[in-house]
Amino acid sequence: MVNSSGRDAQSGTFHNEAPKSPWGGGSDKDDGNGGGPRNPWSVPPEGRRGKPGSPSALDELWRRARSGGGGLPGVPTGARLWLLILAGLLAVWVLYTSIHPIGPREKGVVTFLGRYSGTLDPGIQFTLPAPFQLVDVVDVGNIRTENFPNSGENLMLTGGQNVVDLAYSVRWDVRSAPLYVFQIADPRETVRATAESAMRAVIANTTLNEAIGEGRSQIEAQAQVMMQKILDEYQSGIRIQGVAVQKATAPSQVDEAFKAVTAATQESESNRNNANAYAQSVIAAAQGEAAEFNKIYEQYKLAPDVTKRRLYYETMEAVLANSNKTIIEAPGVNSYLPLPQLRGGAAPADADRKEGAK
Repeated sequence: MVNSSGRDAQSGTFHNEAPKSPWGGGSDKDDGNGGGPRNPWSVPPEGRRGKPGSPSALDELWRRARSGGGGLPGVPTGARLWLLILAGLLAVWVLYTSIHPIGPREKGVVTFLGRYSGTLDPGIQFTLPAPFQLVDVVDVGNIRTENFPNSGENLMLTGGQNVVDLAYSVRWDVRSAPLYVFQIADPRETVRATAESAMRAVIANTTLNEAIGEGRSQIEAQAQVMMQKILDEYQSGIRIQGVAVQKATAPSQVDEAFKAVTAATQESESNRNNANAYAQSVIAAAQGEAAEFNKIYEQYKLAPDVTKRRLYYETMEAVLANSNKTIIEAPGVNSYLPLPQLRGGAAPADADRKEGAK
């Protein structure tokens, strides 16, 4: 065994001693463990026990770590750890509320402490973090469509005290993002209420025939103008793109009667058109005959006899062209003429042959 020199802390003298165990054993006294190294987790010998109620080494290490006076190296403890967590959360909040991606068809309405401060264009934009500045992103490029009615019938009173079932649609978009955000609480319901009011006002000044017939385009234009006027008075920032009448019919209870009336109206219009066409043809023919007579009269004044003879020949030609007559001059008389064939009938011999074949 190799001797090692040690220094006695109390006497200051050097003496030889046996090598000590890493667990603190190796003394010449018997510690109850057979002279070997002492188990660090066993109860210390009687002479090495601490005072009753005194904290252990592990409790002392934990106490020092909690008080900030020591502990494991490199690990934040106590208030320092909470400060790091709060700083991280604050950094995430600032980044999340300060960077705003605005789409190509969008606008960002910025408010500073609740008051409007500006509008953000498309792109990546930066503002102060919330709650100092807030951004409300509005889709200004989307064309929205409202259909009327949502279900069932939509009965309206016309100018002639008739009832019409009207179905139509309204297309609208956002013209001014700040006005759209601040001026009206519910834009969609505002558009629907405005459309109903404007359409009923237009139909009230329209007859039933115009509503179910050729007046649809006029109704659409008038309703669009009236709706835009009302929304501009509200300063809503909404633009009406168009109004389309999809259906305009009589109520279902009297639909058959209205169809009969419509059919009769169409038939009357067709008969009127046919009569006008016939009258125009008769007038044109009479005008042509009058012009021809005037030309003949001019020729008659120049040569009366010649004109009379020509008129006679033309008249006889027109009369005899439609008559079944055969004119034979006296010098060339034949004994037999096929008169039935000339009249359009069959010859007697041909008729007999046909009877024999039967």
